[in-house]
Amino acid sequence: MLKKIACVIALLWATVAIAAVDVNKASAAELDSVKGIGPSLSGKIVEERKKSNFKDWPDFIARVKGMGDKNAAKFSSEGLTVNGASLKGEAPAAAAKAAPAPAATPAAAPAGKASAPAPIVPASAGATTSSAPAAAKK
Repeated sequence: MLKKIACVIALLWATVAIAAVDVNKASAAELDSVKGIGPSLSGKIVEERKKSNFKDWPDFIARVKGMGDKNAAKFSSEGLTVNGASLKGEAPAAAAKAAPAPAATPAAAPAGKASAPAPIVPASAGATTSSAPAAAKK
């Protein structure tokens, strides 16, 4: 029974840790939960938000003193959103699902699958093909 309770608590904690934090809805404590945002920065965000909600990421970066492009990118990757959108313009859950798989190149075979070399077919003695070497055509 104790193991089940501990498991449920761990799952709830993991869910909260992954949840996105929207700058227009979050309290100062919720903003503090984003890695890299401390009490000073969360206070600045809340004060600016009292004037009006942030429209988008450029508005957020321009209005919050000390927030630059690098910090915005870092906070966005940690789960911070503006109106539900990450800095790249997608919702965090959608961004994780929409991550493109690496494209396979002809030179590289997918991991775990060895490509077999093309079979060598011996040319018959009397047949010549246009792709046969010139020495074989004699």
